[in-house]
Amino acid sequence: MNKQTKKEIIIYVSIFLLIIIIRTFIVTPIRVNGDSMNPTLKDGEIMILNKIGYSINGVERFDIVVVDYNGDKLIKRVIGLPGETLKYENNILYINGQEVEEPYLNESTEDFNITSLGYSKIPRDCYFVLGDNRDDSKDSRIIGCVSEKQIKGKTSLVILPFSDAGYRN
Repeated sequence: MNKQTKKEIIIYVSIFLLIIIIRTFIVTPIRVNGDSMNPTLKDGEIMILNKIGYSINGVERFDIVVVDYNGDKLIKRVIGLPGETLKYENNILYINGQEVEEPYLNESTEDFNITSLGYSKIPRDCYFVLGDNRDDSKDSRIIGCVSEKQIKGKTSLVILPFSDAGYRN
């Protein structure tokens, strides 16, 4: 094998390893499955999952995150943070007794209190997540609070289809 061929092989192997490292630890594409995040996200859209952004900046209220729930990847919105109380009453979100607006929401949310899940407040290192389409969402009201370990990253960038590409909040 000549020197030029060895260089080319090293370049291609390096590119391949770089792609694997980026997809494993930094960003990867993810598909929206179902209607639980309508109207913010549509079924079939392809997004970029940022795997390290939340570990640097932390998880914040209203972030769109990907949760690993029994092998399924659920895309949901963070509503409640560790140590908070949470309830919905008359279609209003209350965090620690204070009204919180949800500007992205177009529909009503049934009355709900975190105490119905057996919590007095959201446990440490856990989050309360909901889909934007509250009538059609498998979320913390069903699966309970999700641990920080279950959150695989943040997502807000739709890349496909091109007609819908852009950032979502």
